[in-house]
Amino acid sequence: MTLVDAHVHVDGYGDGWPVARAEMRGHGIVSLAVSMDVASYRASVALSREEPSILPSFGIHPWNAPAWARRLHELEELVDGALMLGEVGLDRRFVKDEEAFGPQEEVFTFFLDAARRTGKILNLHTSGAEALIAERMRDAGGPLAVVHWYNGPMRPLAALTDLGAYFSVGVEVLRSDRIARVARRIPLDRLLSETDNPGGWAWLEGREGRPALLERVVERLAEVRAMDRDDMADLLEANARRLLAAGGVPWPA
Repeated sequence: MTLVDAHVHVDGYGDGWPVARAEMRGHGIVSLAVSMDVASYRASVALSREEPSILPSFGIHPWNAPAWARRLHELEELVDGALMLGEVGLDRRFVKDEEAFGPQEEVFTFFLDAARRTGKILNLHTSGAEALIAERMRDAGGPLAVVHWYNGPMRPLAALTDLGAYFSVGVEVLRSDRIARVARRIPLDRLLSETDNPGGWAWLEGREGRPALLERVVERLAEVRAMDRDDMADLLEANARRLLAAGGVPWPA
């Protein structure tokens, strides 16, 4: 049985990489590794050469958009060579500086256009901008997308669902009734699991996350959806396989 971590920053493990790699192998985890910028993407690609179960995505996180909005031409080769695109999107929750919103829009539009052109999967950051992301996705024709750690209103969730988006639910479901309610609203055939390791658990609990956390997420999702744990794991794997196949991404051997 394979578990799928649909949103993880493998380059963030640093000195903990050997332990993380051992856990990935021990728990049979396929990792959809997102990046924050060019450097983190290249680091993820290097790790994927050591560990073939890692599938790296190239993106510029909205927090880093101001540094790249005037350099988008430098990213075209990386976009064309990447398996998938992410982490990309908009942020109106953690980013309060309105001067950053314009660069975020420019960078996100660049990646939306790239996804529309190439058919590649987007891994989306939507914090505080859920309705705006849904609008931009609709205008772009609904490219393939994974919406990471959705914590917004239900109406944009429904709009993104109508556009064909998948949703990855992660470690906050272990402690949040609201996230559990979100997990219940996601259609079962669009549900994915994630950790946002290593930083997601650190943000919630003050200590870095490791791959084995994914087991707890899957167990909690099974509980939330009143399913057997193994049936939930099979469902999540099937959903991930379907998504990757639609995006032309080979399943790791």
